[in-house]
Amino acid sequence: MPDRGGGPTGPRIRAGRPSRRVRTLLMTLGVLAVLGMAFTMFAGFWTDWLWYRSVHYSSVFTTMLWTKIGLFFVFGLLMAAAVGLNIWLAHRLRPPLSAMSMEQQSLDRYRMGIAPYKKWLLLAVTAVVGLIAGASASGQWRLWLMWVNGVPFHQKDPQFHLDVAFYAFDLPWYRFLLAFGFAATILSLIAAALTHYLYGGLRVTSPGARATAAATGHLSVLLGVFVALKAVAYWLDRYGLAVKSSDFKATDNWTGLRYVDANAYLPAKTILFCIAVICALLFFATLWRRTWQLPVIGFGLMVLSAVLIGGLYPAIVQKFQVQPNEQAKEAPYVQKNLKATRDAYDIDDTEVTEYAGKSPTTDMTKLRDDADDAASLRIMDPNVVSPTFQVLQQMKNYYGFPANLDVDRYPAKDGKEQDTVLGLRELNLSGVPKNNWINDHFRYTHGYGVVAAKGTEATRNGEPVFTEYDLPSQGDLGTYEQRVYYGEKTTTYSIVGGPQKEIDYSDNDQEKTTSYRGGSGVNLDNPVNRAAYAVAFNEPQILYSGAIGKGSRILYNRTPKERVEAVAPWLTIDGDAYPAVVNHRIQWIVDAYTTSNGYPYSSRTTLGDTTADSLTANNNSRTVVAQQNQVNYIRNSVKATVDAYTGDVKLYEWDTKDPVLKTWMKAFPGTVKPKSAISQALLDHLRYPQDLFKVQRELLTRYHVTNAQTFLTGSEVWQVPDDPTNKSGDAVPPYYLSMKMPDQSEQAFSLSTTFTPNGRYNLSAFMSVDAEAGSGDYGRIRILKLPTSTNVDGPKQVQSQFNSEQDIAAAIKLLKGGDSEVEYGNLLTVPLDGGLLYAEPVYVRGSGLKYPLLRKVLVTFEGRTAFENTLGEALDKVFGTKPTTTTPPDTGTTKPPQSNNPTVQQALNDAQKAFDAGQEALKKADGPDWDAYAKAQQELRDALKRAQDAQSKAADKNKGGDKNSDKSGS
Repeated sequence: MPDRGGGPTGPRIRAGRPSRRVRTLLMTLGVLAVLGMAFTMFAGFWTDWLWYRSVHYSSVFTTMLWTKIGLFFVFGLLMAAAVGLNIWLAHRLRPPLSAMSMEQQSLDRYRMGIAPYKKWLLLAVTAVVGLIAGASASGQWRLWLMWVNGVPFHQKDPQFHLDVAFYAFDLPWYRFLLAFGFAATILSLIAAALTHYLYGGLRVTSPGARATAAATGHLSVLLGVFVALKAVAYWLDRYGLAVKSSDFKATDNWTGLRYVDANAYLPAKTILFCIAVICALLFFATLWRRTWQLPVIGFGLMVLSAVLIGGLYPAIVQKFQVQPNEQAKEAPYVQKNLKATRDAYDIDDTEVTEYAGKSPTTDMTKLRDDADDAASLRIMDPNVVSPTFQVLQQMKNYYGFPANLDVDRYPAKDGKEQDTVLGLRELNLSGVPKNNWINDHFRYTHGYGVVAAKGTEATRNGEPVFTEYDLPSQGDLGTYEQRVYYGEKTTTYSIVGGPQKEIDYSDNDQEKTTSYRGGSGVNLDNPVNRAAYAVAFNEPQILYSGAIGKGSRILYNRTPKERVEAVAPWLTIDGDAYPAVVNHRIQWIVDAYTTSNGYPYSSRTTLGDTTADSLTANNNSRTVVAQQNQVNYIRNSVKATVDAYTGDVKLYEWDTKDPVLKTWMKAFPGTVKPKSAISQALLDHLRYPQDLFKVQRELLTRYHVTNAQTFLTGSEVWQVPDDPTNKSGDAVPPYYLSMKMPDQSEQAFSLSTTFTPNGRYNLSAFMSVDAEAGSGDYGRIRILKLPTSTNVDGPKQVQSQFNSEQDIAAAIKLLKGGDSEVEYGNLLTVPLDGGLLYAEPVYVRGSGLKYPLLRKVLVTFEGRTAFENTLGEALDKVFGTKPTTTTPPDTGTTKPPQSNNPTVQQALNDAQKAFDAGQEALKKADGPDWDAYAKAQQELRDALKRAQDAQSKAADKNKGGDKNSDKSGS
């Protein structure tokens, strides 16, 4: 017999079994892998806890954590118990062994195979379904907290007369419980049926009865529970009709009952509920009758009723009752939708006033004075001049400004408030001289200072008139903490306060250093903390770097919106956080909203769609957080601040009547400060938020109408016009402006927009809201509605007129000479004496200077148009007695200087002649001769080029002057 071991004297080794050393190694690797995964999960949890504790919102973290843990275990155990109990019961009710059929013989192998592992298999199945159900339930923590802490709205829906809180807080939770019940019942039914089949309680091919009495009773009860849950679903569906969205030609995202819902679907749901209850009782009755006959008949009746009563009958009502007389049938329900939508979006107090659209005044001098009083027209567009701030005030490459600056109010030297364009000089890591881990996270850690400019003025060469400038910043804002550790562009972590010094700023090319003393961030003295952050940030150097020592702290989650969203995850954050100097500190101000999707009869909107415009299309950082959320209720309930130096986050109650905010304040007590805690200095800088305004203006395109019949005809539908200065086809953004509406006695800081008729370009309405938080009229929405019989030009028509007017087009063509680019600023619309005044700044990016400078201002009023160097000159020309011809753009040319070089002098003389010829071409009696002017400008450039070439051959000391001459000609 052959030897199956090693050799005659060698050891016998079992084939295929790994050696002890390999088994030990594999076991060690397995333990290390488990420990690694465990520490990775621990690192995520621990760093989150440390961060919440560092910002003093640990109660938010613990409330969410314990809520999630509670929901996980409760619903996980319920699901595991339901499935496990039914598997155990099915096994217990298995029939005794009998003569084996072919079907049972084939199943016997499986029964024998799992017999030794039955308990383990039961535990495994229940554990898996429990974990899945628990994880799903833990994600519903918001529904749970709203249901437990719900505060009444003290408003009732018009159909069922229930408080709105039932739909906003209760119904979503009940629907979750119902969905969980369905899932538990279906999984239990499947598990029980498989167990019965495996142990012979159910038979598919065997002769005789297909199911034992015990299996029949067990499965019938589960089916009865399923049908009973369906009855509950029918009952809840009745209330769900009040918040159901449907297609309706009157408006998109219609919500609430219509005629067919109230007169067909509602009674149908009630009938189906009764049928489902009877059907469920028939299933339960099989415990005594032991037959499927009646339950199957009942179930068939329920299905047939669902098709006929729930589907066919409403279709018949819609076809033969509603469509022949739709307006009369739908009007009462449309009226309910109008009222609910206007209440839910806080537009119910909107004042719509008829506006003539044309001024009756013929006294141009008076209109000129009124124009100054009507608005402080802002010619510095915050969405255009950021590159100008960058070039003139960046100071160092590692500083930068956001793509879109902000508008705020600050007192001028005369004490009066003026619209101010400002931005922070934030950290820009792409401009660091040498990027490495130490530079990016230890040396370059913060920005420095505010840069601000007057919104209504520019220098002679088109630059902003800065009121806060240089580094360190100086100007009208006084003394304040200028270091910016938290900002919109600060998206990476920094480690501060340790042995490694930080670059503060440069003074006379000498770099000054600092060490952070703000107290925010997480301490890295603890090796456990360092290890956790090394894992969380996937950066091993955090664990062992010598640059980290005593006092080192890590700063992260540094953008204002990110911090507010983290400490208040139940809020929706506005897309535009803006900085303000408040009590000698830079504070980021963040508007936050409470929203709901359960306001009965209120039509829904998608935040991302309604808040999109030409700015958000080019700048993702301006988009609203949670932009895909569908809502039908919104309030600006919270004003939040983030300190740019310490990162401190403060939440202030703003809407003291909002029940949604009160609900969340009950869930997270102590997180929101009362409105009375807002200081006057902070109140001076609070404003009406843009995203809320954009949502409201979108709703008001239809819901400015309060009469159901008019709403149904669609004759008064408006639209938000496209941005005429942007080719993307996106909506025109609203703009902040100090202006005065016809019923106001003085200017107020406002947020404004225009409307055009649906599918047309002429103006249909002008909308403005008082945006000054300290004003008694704050939040008051006014709409000036233009008569349909009068054709008043809208933004796109005005822009088209600007571009097509011959003199203006020729001047713009000259501005574009060479490689220059022309950019149009915001087209401002201002009501003036019954008419509408339009103003638009025009910027030029020169071929050498790649940043926009204000070169011209376009102004038009009732067909009179001016294109001048300054706003004052343009207004004078529109309303004054000056000629209406257009002044050519200032090219910067002056009388050529004298030179001792004959060749140079001849070229300069030729330049002078060309310059004089150009001026003569502009002064012709029948209007400027633009062809002659253009020819003279070309001759001027040629002459100056010759002068430059000749001068370059002269002494070096003269080169600089000739270059300047060339630049002046270009």
